[in-house]
Amino acid sequence: MTKVLPPRSGQQYSIQYGDYKAVVTEVGATLREFTYQGKDVIVSQPADSPVTCSHGQILVPFPNRIEGGVYTFEGKTYTLPIDEHDRNTAIHGYGYRSAWKLEALTETSVTQTWRVPNMLGYPFDLLVTAKHELDADGLHITISAYNNGDINAPWALAIHPWLANGFNGYGDEIDGQNAQCKLTIPADTHVTVDKNLIPTGTEPVDGTKFDFRKPMLLDQQPYDDAWTDVHHEADGTVAAKFERPDGMTITVGGDETVTSFQMCTGTKFPAFQHASGVAVEPQTAYANAFNTGKDLIVIKPGETSTTKLFLRAEQA
Repeated sequence: MTKVLPPRSGQQYSIQYGDYKAVVTEVGATLREFTYQGKDVIVSQPADSPVTCSHGQILVPFPNRIEGGVYTFEGKTYTLPIDEHDRNTAIHGYGYRSAWKLEALTETSVTQTWRVPNMLGYPFDLLVTAKHELDADGLHITISAYNNGDINAPWALAIHPWLANGFNGYGDEIDGQNAQCKLTIPADTHVTVDKNLIPTGTEPVDGTKFDFRKPMLLDQQPYDDAWTDVHHEADGTVAAKFERPDGMTITVGGDETVTSFQMCTGTKFPAFQHASGVAVEPQTAYANAFNTGKDLIVIKPGETSTTKLFLRAEQA
C-alpha cells in the first residue's frame, strides 16, 4: 500500500500579497511557484517532481562551479565532492539539498534557516537565514549568513530563477520561444570560459552578442554565461529585465553586493529539463570565486553578510 506522505520537496509555504502569490518549499528554501495576476513569473514545478536545472533554488555557500572541486582559502586547501562529473566540478553549493527550518510564517512572508553541516570540504560554521516576502513591489529575498565559528569563512551566493517566457511546458521548441523575448543586463564585461565553463578571463561586451546593455532579443542562443562590471543605480541596486511577447516584463536583481549575473537559455538540455524560460541569476560572485578570490565575501567570526534580492513583474 502506498503511504500518504508530504511532498518530496517538504512542507509548502504559501504566501500572497495583492496580485502576487508564491510557494516556497522546506527543501532548499526553494521558490517553487511565483505568479502575478495568475501568470507564471518563474517556471513553476510540481511539489513532488525533482528540481531540474536549479529552478528557484538558493545557491549557497557558493554559486556556479569550483574547478576540480578543490580550492585554497587563507593558506589551507579544501576538497569538495564532484557533482558535475562531465565537467569535473563542484556546483551550486549545498543549501539546495537540505531541509531548512521554518522560523516564521505570515500571510506575506516566510523565514527559514539552515546551519551549514560540518563538511570536510567546507567546515565553516555558518547559520544562513532566508526570508521571502511579498509586497506591492513584488518578491523580496533577504539572505544572511552569520559566522558562528572561530575562523574566517569564504562566502558567495546567487538565486536561480527560471523566468517564464509566457509559454508552457518543456521540450525542444523552447529556444524558439525564448528568441521572442528581450533581455537587458546592465553590464560592461563578459566572462570568458573554458570547455568546463570555468572562467579564463573577461572581455568587453561592445559589438558582441553579449551586449545586453540595451534590450536585445534572445535570438543568438546558446547562452550559459556570466556578465560583470554591472551598473548599480544611485540606491545601490542593479537589475536585469526580461520582456515577454505577452506583455509581461520581469525584473530580477539585488543590492550593492550583487556583482554579476549569470544567464542560461538551457539550449541543448534534454527536453524534460528544457523549461519554458531563461535562467537569470544575480550573483555576489561568478564561477570559481573560491579559487580566484574575485568578489569573494569573507565573513569574520561573529559577523554577518547580508544580500537583498528582488523579483517583480509588470503587465502591459
